[in-house]
Amino acid sequence: MFRNREIRQFAVLFLILTIVVFVVGFMIAPAAGGLVLISSAVYATIFFLFTRTRYERIAQISEQIDRVLHNADHIDISNEEEGELSILQSEVRKMTLRIREQNAALKKEKELLADSLADIAHQLRTPLTSISLILSLLENDAEESERKNLLREMDGLLVRMDWLITALLKLSRLDAGMIVFQKQQIRVIDLIRSAVQPLLIPMDLHNITLQFDVPEDVGIQGDMDWLAEALQNILKNCMESTGDNGRIVISCEDTLLYTQLAVHDSGAGIPQEDFACLFDRFYKGKNSSAAGYGIGLALCKTIITRQGGTICAKNHPQGGAIFYIRFPKDQELSG
Repeated sequence: MFRNREIRQFAVLFLILTIVVFVVGFMIAPAAGGLVLISSAVYATIFFLFTRTRYERIAQISEQIDRVLHNADHIDISNEEEGELSILQSEVRKMTLRIREQNAALKKEKELLADSLADIAHQLRTPLTSISLILSLLENDAEESERKNLLREMDGLLVRMDWLITALLKLSRLDAGMIVFQKQQIRVIDLIRSAVQPLLIPMDLHNITLQFDVPEDVGIQGDMDWLAEALQNILKNCMESTGDNGRIVISCEDTLLYTQLAVHDSGAGIPQEDFACLFDRFYKGKNSSAAGYGIGLALCKTIITRQGGTICAKNHPQGGAIFYIRFPKDQELSG
């Protein structure tokens, strides 16, 4: 308590004042001087006890704050009494809970970051290892036809790596809130055409039939480019699932409450154990191809949910998987 400069100054001033009053009182009458000493002693004792109690409570609060800084698991600083110190304790308790929540969130983010970095390293290591092997084969004076095949394979691996890095950069920008989605009226038919355009040649090569019958006047609000990319990732997943000579059907349902797109493929469907993790990053389902990275659907979900929509997947009663993208009417976009 006496470490406080103000308390020391008060004690010195009180002592000087007591001596002066005692001398004056004693000069008037010895009894008056004695009364001054007794009154000063009683007042000093009461002040000391009261101040010590307050400082003990302040010390408790300080100790609790120190425990917070050292990540204590259990902290109880609740106090039902009224007064300024009780208000301070209440505020510190709120601060404690907030810091604890932030620490938990940061810990979870660090764990997710560590897992993501490990997954990224694993995903990049596989094509890099293949490229290294191809280069070693090229150094051994392979035949011209074999060299062309090896170079073509290496080019494909580089394209896959470029796509993975690009997708990861997009996800990181979305997570960091760096993307501001445009809120504009989009015709669903234009959205489908924009998403399908880059996939027409691969679909033709694999003899995949695409069917969609969407009314011209149905629209949603959102960012055209990003939604087209999300739909494109779903179509890529459906192409992988349906394989050669398959079929993909896109339908649209427009109600007073929402506008819904359904993408149905003729593949084998989704294994039951894949549903829980289907949209998780780097999750590769049971029937996924070796070339997949397990990131397309995760990117798709992030884009759609950030624009107020929802996405889910089910197995169609007639076979194959079906993805539902639903946008409520007058949904709000998030940055």
